[in-house]
Amino acid sequence: MSRVLAIALNGMREHLRDKLLYNLLVFALLLIGSSILLVRLTLGEFERLMLDLGLASINLFGVLIAIFIGIGLVSREIERKTIYTIVSKPIPRYQFLLGKYLGLVVTLLLNTAIMTGGLLLALSVWSVPVTPLLFAAVGLIMVELMVMTAVALFFSTFTTPTLSAIFSLAMYAIGHLTADLKLLSEKPDVKIGAMGRAIADGLYYAIPDLERFNLKGHVIHQQAVGTDVLALTVAYGLAWIAVLLLLAAVVFQRRDFQ
Repeated sequence: MSRVLAIALNGMREHLRDKLLYNLLVFALLLIGSSILLVRLTLGEFERLMLDLGLASINLFGVLIAIFIGIGLVSREIERKTIYTIVSKPIPRYQFLLGKYLGLVVTLLLNTAIMTGGLLLALSVWSVPVTPLLFAAVGLIMVELMVMTAVALFFSTFTTPTLSAIFSLAMYAIGHLTADLKLLSEKPDVKIGAMGRAIADGLYYAIPDLERFNLKGHVIHQQAVGTDVLALTVAYGLAWIAVLLLLAAVVFQRRDFQ
C-alpha cells in the first residue's frame, strides 16, 4: 500500500505542474464567473441559468482534465523510458496503475473543489440559495470524473494517446446517450428491428450509463433525490471503476515492454 501511495503522491505532483491542468481550470473559473455577466442579459430565471452553467462547467472541464491527463498516465512513462525502470523493480504492475489512478483522482478532487468554490462565490454575489442538492450533484459529478479517469487509463494501457483521447471522448458522448437509446428501442412504434434493439441493449450494458450521474435538472427544478438513489448511483459508479481498473491491470500485465 505504501508503494501505491508513493506513486499517487508523485503523480499528483506531476499533475499539479501540468500547464494543461491550469489552463482548463482557469478557463472553467472564467466561464463560471461569466455567468454573472450573462445574468444581465436575461429577463428572468437567472438563478437556473447560473446553476446550469456552473454545474455544466464543472462537469465539462473536469472530464477534459480526466481524459487529457488520464491518457498520459502510461504513455508519458513510456515516452520518458521510465517504464522500463518501473517494471524491472519488484512493484506489481497493478500497483503502478492504481497509484497513477489515485494520483489523478486526488488532483481532480482538488480542482473540483476549486471550481465548486468559484460557483458558490458566483451564487453568493446574486444571493442565489444553495441547497444540499447542489453538493449532491457535485458529488456525482466527481464520481463520473472517477469513471472517466478509469476509462482513459484503460485505453492508455494498449493504444496511443491520440486514439485513447478519441475512444475516451466517444465513451463520454455515448455514455450520456445509451439510456435514451435503450428507451427509444423499447417503444413499440419505433421500428429499428431486432438487430437495432440488440445494439441498443448491448451499448447500454457494455458502456457506463453516465447520465445517471447528471443531477443538473434536479438542482435547477429543485426536485428531491432520495438517499437510496444516490447510494445506488455511487455504487454503480464504483462498480464500473473496479471493472475498468481490473481490465486495465490485466491488459497492462500482459504488455511487453522489452
